[in-house]
Amino acid sequence: MSKTQKSLKKIEKQFASNVTHGFGHFFRMIGNLFVRLFKVFDSKLTVMVVPHSSGKVINFQTNVFALVLGFLLAIGVIASFFFYNSHSLSANREISALEEQNRSTLASLDELRDENANLFQAAKRFQSSLSQSLSLLGIDQVKNSSNTASSNSDLAALFTSTELSQGTSKEVADIKELTTYLEDAVKPIEQIGKMLKTQQNLFTEIPSICPVKNPNYHISMAFGPNVHPLNGNWYIHKGMDFSTWRSGDPVMATASGQVVTVSFDNSFGNYVIIKHNHGMYTRYAHLNSFRVKKGQSVEQGEVIGTIGNTGVSTGPHLHYEVHIGSDVVDPAKYININLSK
Repeated sequence: MSKTQKSLKKIEKQFASNVTHGFGHFFRMIGNLFVRLFKVFDSKLTVMVVPHSSGKVINFQTNVFALVLGFLLAIGVIASFFFYNSHSLSANREISALEEQNRSTLASLDELRDENANLFQAAKRFQSSLSQSLSLLGIDQVKNSSNTASSNSDLAALFTSTELSQGTSKEVADIKELTTYLEDAVKPIEQIGKMLKTQQNLFTEIPSICPVKNPNYHISMAFGPNVHPLNGNWYIHKGMDFSTWRSGDPVMATASGQVVTVSFDNSFGNYVIIKHNHGMYTRYAHLNSFRVKKGQSVEQGEVIGTIGNTGVSTGPHLHYEVHIGSDVVDPAKYININLSK
């Protein structure tokens, strides 16, 4: 064995010896520490309770370990109390918030139910009106597809009590029924639209619009028995008087046709008569000016003159008549007029 190898062996032994000595010293220190701690915690203490009165002195013995353990347990109990108390307060606040939200939700649900009831009342009126219209037009009635063949009363099943599947609210079931009915109602309504489109020309040939263009008008005298504004006697007024409280407002043709008269009369003043299809005529009297001439073709809504105060008149107004053949009829039957204006 060479000299170098001997030196390395010696160093290795020395290192191993130092490591073994170091670990031994470390474990002895740890052991001594535990011994000292054990002695400290095992130290005997005497606790005496001396009452202010001349009572018996109470004393008991314990050690430091038991005292420290008891103190730590007391701290733990107090800390747990505050921890769970704070969590309890937080939970109570959340419960209060949820209760308030629940009350708000219930109020909204009650409002929704009221609106739902109003919806079905409106649907019931719609069903009745639609059924009448379809009957007049000869179109098949709407049938609720969810009903059996023996039940063809449109929304009848919707407004009668039915058995609902478990877990389904009545409101949801009713809305589903209404949705089904409305889907079934689309087809006949489309048929009505097609029918109206094909008959569009017919509506323009009937005096079906208001003859005064200004929407701020009022009916100064209706058709039928009235008191004459000049002599105070009862007479049959053969037209309707429209007033806008001024002269010069446009007067429109209430249906398409041909102008057959543009003239002046002591009673009617300046007036225009238009001949329409189906044996109908319309007269527009007391005009201030003309916008058409005899023989001219006019379209429904075309301006033919202006409101005036000519002839026997107590103020600016339009006297409007509708004739079918030789008969004079109430114009209100053909135009959508609110007589309370």
